[in-house]
Amino acid sequence: MAVDPIQAEGFALQVERFYAVLIRTAGAPGLASETWDPEPSLGGKLLYAGQLDEEARALLVAANIAGAASLAASADAAARKQFMRDGVVDFLVTSLDEALRILKNEIRKREPVAVCVALEPETVEAEMLERGVAPDLLRPGAADSPIGLTLLSWRVASSPSIWLPKLDAIALDCLEASLGAPEPALSLPKGLDSETWDSARRWLRLAPRYLGRMAQGVRVLRCGESAAANFIERMRKEVESGEIGMRVEFRLSCEGQSEQYSFAPPTC
Repeated sequence: MAVDPIQAEGFALQVERFYAVLIRTAGAPGLASETWDPEPSLGGKLLYAGQLDEEARALLVAANIAGAASLAASADAAARKQFMRDGVVDFLVTSLDEALRILKNEIRKREPVAVCVALEPETVEAEMLERGVAPDLLRPGAADSPIGLTLLSWRVASSPSIWLPKLDAIALDCLEASLGAPEPALSLPKGLDSETWDSARRWLRLAPRYLGRMAQGVRVLRCGESAAANFIERMRKEVESGEIGMRVEFRLSCEGQSEQYSFAPPTC
């Protein structure tokens, strides 16, 4: 079944907002990894998402991208099956004990995983309290939404598996150029710019895998204004020259302002 492009973009944006909040905590005291990681990661950390609802759908995907292990709960059999079909939940279990066995194994390996217990959240939370299970992270609230930087989204009309990886590579080039670092993995300046690069690189690398068909044909990226402007200008040149043989649409949002762009290759 085809995915509505507006719904796909909305879902991708919701996941990105959760990712931006989660990844911001990767270097926080008590959450930072004891081992060196070239990218910010929540590997080895547990997120409790609570009720498996529509918001949790985006949160679990974001947690997977950030590297965390996630736990959710739902007594709604239809919702559980749908989330399994969507690839949001990796394991569906009937007890907290089963969930903890899976989570402990994946947390030890620092691998992302999403587990849902087929019980009401209140029941699961009471059992977690009895067992002394203390999540590292909880569901972010509206007040935790990230601010600053520019939110850039783009999509192609067809053949996303062919064209989007090429656009992703160009986006990473523009991020690198905006930092003025020829070898970003080795010589980035310290501070916010470095963190922005690393989290954006992880996002572009892993988001397509976990977003799957729910955001097919769409990409979103939080970046600096100069990187976004360079990316759009480069897209204009490459599409109009025929190097990219597909119409590409963009949305650029910053501080409540939104601009749209659309570039199409020359007709024969």
